[in-house]
Amino acid sequence: MFSSLLESPIGLLSIKANEHEVFSIKFLDQFTDENPNKITEIAKAQFMEYFSGKRNHFDFPMLQIGTDFQKNVWNELRKIDAGKPITYAALAKRMKKPLAIRAIASANGKNNLLIAVPCHRVIGSNGELIGFSAGLWRKQWLLEHETEITKSGQSTLIHEF
Repeated sequence: MFSSLLESPIGLLSIKANEHEVFSIKFLDQFTDENPNKITEIAKAQFMEYFSGKRNHFDFPMLQIGTDFQKNVWNELRKIDAGKPITYAALAKRMKKPLAIRAIASANGKNNLLIAVPCHRVIGSNGELIGFSAGLWRKQWLLEHETEITKSGQSTLIHEF
C-alpha cells in the first residue's frame, strides 16, 4: 500500500493507493507515515490544484469495491457538475430509480474516495446539508469553494451547525 498526505484548507487529507489506483481518500486527525508512489503523488497534485481553484474534476486512476448498484451510484456522482449540487431525489430520478432514494443515500455514504467522487454535491430535498462522513462543515466549505471556482453564483448553502 502506498500513501501521500496533503495539508488542505479543511484538514489533513490521506490518499491511499495500490500500484495502479487510488482506493481511499479521507481526512485524518493526525499525521501518519507516508509511502508515496506515482499514483498517490498524481492524486495529491490534482488535489492541490482543486484546493487552489484550478481544478474541479479528477482523472487519476480510481478503484472502489462495491456492488454493481453502488458502483452505478458512484459513477453518477462523478457526473454532477461542481458548483451545482443536486438532491438525493434528483439523483434517484437521474438514475431512473425514483424509489431508491435511501439505497442511493446508503451507497453515497459508502464512497471511499471523498471529493474525487463528489458525494458532497448531494444535498437534502429541502436544501439542507446532510450525510457527509467528514463533517457537515467540510461539506459546506467544499460546496462554497466549488461555487467560487466555477463562478456559478452566490451559494445558497449557508447553514448554521
